[in-house]
Amino acid sequence: MKFSSALRLATVAAAALALQPAFADEGPLLVRVRVLHLDSANKDSTGLGLSINNKTFPEVDFSYFIAPNIAAELILTYPQKQTIYSNGTEIGSLKHLPPTLTLQYHFNPTGTVRPYVGAGVNYTNFSSVEFAPAVQTALHPSIKHNSWGAAWQIGADVEISKGTYLNFDVKKVDLQTTVYANGASAGKFKVNPTLASVGLGWRF
Repeated sequence: MKFSSALRLATVAAAALALQPAFADEGPLLVRVRVLHLDSANKDSTGLGLSINNKTFPEVDFSYFIAPNIAAELILTYPQKQTIYSNGTEIGSLKHLPPTLTLQYHFNPTGTVRPYVGAGVNYTNFSSVEFAPAVQTALHPSIKHNSWGAAWQIGADVEISKGTYLNFDVKKVDLQTTVYANGASAGKFKVNPTLASVGLGWRF
């Protein structure tokens, strides 16, 4: 009797394991290293013709699969230095640190090609803001150091070997700051970048 009960329990357990999604075999964590290109929209309402340079830099992200189709992704990099221009003339520089958190839906979580879409929030901290001496004397400029905005993404992971993926990803981020001159608001500078990246990912 005890052997029969144990056999039934083992059979049920085996059936339950067989029904587990394939992602459980891979593990819930996907770590990617990517090369990212920032293309700024450079929308300026100050009348100063402000812009920053486009830039390519590395980033790393961590995706945790809550369910086979659902993952949360945290995108990180180190502070990036950008040049500030006014009507094409260099007037200063700044650094920005832009961690982004998104919630993703993966359409084909066990296939070779695994497309996804995501939406979430970006937080950017501006630091090391410097202006040319002539600009500093004339305008005493400054900027708001924190920005919160929405983020959207579309991408795909392509399995190239077991647990290893080639990743393609494009994000659009709402990123802006208030510009001040002589202590008064002069308007908004909207970076609102498009971020295109390619890299490798490993599933654990």
